[in-house]
Amino acid sequence: MRKRLKEIYDHSTLVAKIRYSYLCLLVPFVLFLIFCFYNLWNNNRRYEDMVNSSVMASQFSLDFQKDFDYETYLLIVGNKTLEESSLHAMLEEADEIVAGLEELTESQENRKRLTSVKKYLNNLGTYIGRIEDNIREGNRYEDNIEIWENDVQIVTSLVGDTMSRYIYYEIRGIQESRQQYQDFFVNMIRFSVIAFALILMLCLFLSYYIPLSITRPIRRLTQVTDQVAKGDLTVRSDVTGGLEARVLSDSMNTMIDKINELLEQVKTEQVRLRKAEFELLQSQINPHFLYNTLDAIVWLAEAGEQKKVVSMVGSLSDFFRISLNQGQDILDVREELQHVRSYLEIQQMRYQDILQYEICVPEELYSSRIPKITLQPLVENALYHGIKNKRGKGMIRIDGEMEDSDCILRITDNGRGMTPERLGQVREGIRNQNACETEIYGLYNVNERIRLNFGEKYGITITSTYGEGTCVTVRLPEYTL
Repeated sequence: MRKRLKEIYDHSTLVAKIRYSYLCLLVPFVLFLIFCFYNLWNNNRRYEDMVNSSVMASQFSLDFQKDFDYETYLLIVGNKTLEESSLHAMLEEADEIVAGLEELTESQENRKRLTSVKKYLNNLGTYIGRIEDNIREGNRYEDNIEIWENDVQIVTSLVGDTMSRYIYYEIRGIQESRQQYQDFFVNMIRFSVIAFALILMLCLFLSYYIPLSITRPIRRLTQVTDQVAKGDLTVRSDVTGGLEARVLSDSMNTMIDKINELLEQVKTEQVRLRKAEFELLQSQINPHFLYNTLDAIVWLAEAGEQKKVVSMVGSLSDFFRISLNQGQDILDVREELQHVRSYLEIQQMRYQDILQYEICVPEELYSSRIPKITLQPLVENALYHGIKNKRGKGMIRIDGEMEDSDCILRITDNGRGMTPERLGQVREGIRNQNACETEIYGLYNVNERIRLNFGEKYGITITSTYGEGTCVTVRLPEYTL
């Protein structure tokens, strides 16, 4: 039996082992508390009932005889009429008190005394009825005085004597109960000391054995995790004791294998990310853009537009400064907006006849984080594939808002837009890792960098209506510096 119990315990879960220890400690303690509280409550209830009974009986014995005799006398001599008399109310009140005392007392002798008192009260009711009948007939004063002296006063005296004896035995019962309570309290203290010693011994045993059975496999798992933390991914766990420990051991071995796989995957993803950033940076710092910008600066200088030259050179400087960003991959939305503003200022000087732009992003989004050179490729697409292919001036608008705790940035143009077929090709190209078209590859590159940095739920989405324009939405996580 003992071997069987030990086997069950060894194969139990950690939760079950902890519950077993709680039960071993709590059950005897709870039983002991229930025993003590029940006896204390029972003795206290009996003691309180006897005290309440004695108090009620004392009030009844002290007041009833004197008040009832006097009230009867006032009725006989005519100081009170039958309607004004409260004798019946006094009898009803006395009956209620006696009924309450019957519920409180536990002494059979006192119950018999209360039964006698009830009979006396019934007799008093009979006597009062005779007196009332005599008063209604009239000229029966002597008869009423005789009933009062020979019947009413004697019965009220018997009521008082009986209640006095009732009080005496109730008080004696209180004294006996008090002595029993003291004896019980002494015995309870002795029993408490013994129970405390037993529970303390049980606690000492359980506090050694149960934690040891729980911590031994965990200690072994800790040794394995320490080796893994030091970089040794060849180690494996071989814990067999405890259900959760075995499951955790198997999970740890699986996790180590997954870590090895993920390390290789991370290396691959980092290579992809760096390649994407490098290719995007190269696409921005291209000789054609730089040549056209410098050519525009020369043209403005020859035309004597000195202020425009200074502004354009400043914008070009800001553009390349933020593009490089001291080698950092992530910057805040404020800097990214400054980067795209520099780009738009340069392009507006070149395409001032067809290009207008507006940046309306709330300041609450400025602290959100964004991969560098995210908005500029989107604006460049809007300019070269949307605005330049329509007649008249075009507008590029950049706005933003918070949506479900995410930062939303939108680049909207009123250019030519895309047909549903072309829009489907662009969306597919963004999702397709083998996108090869230059314009789609740039969008795919931006989307991929956002996903690699922040997760699958973030990136760009595109909507477009042919002849009306295109909107590119960038979803980023909320971030506060």
